[in-house]
Amino acid sequence: MEAITQLVSFLKDDLNISAGAISLGLRYCEKNPNFLPITLWQYGLVTLDQLSQIFDWLEKV
Repeated sequence: MEAITQLVSFLKDDLNISAGAISLGLRYCEKNPNFLPITLWQYGLVTLDQLSQIFDWLEKV
């Protein structure tokens, strides 16, 4: 499974981030989806705590 697909699944399933928020984040960082976590945080779509959880998850994958 592609890394970005795994990340999106984690965001939806574990952090309960809405599909709309993820779609918006992907739209703003379409040239480099690796910036998705920061983009979501920058636009207030995830909290700082959720951002920390995302980075922890990324370290494990």
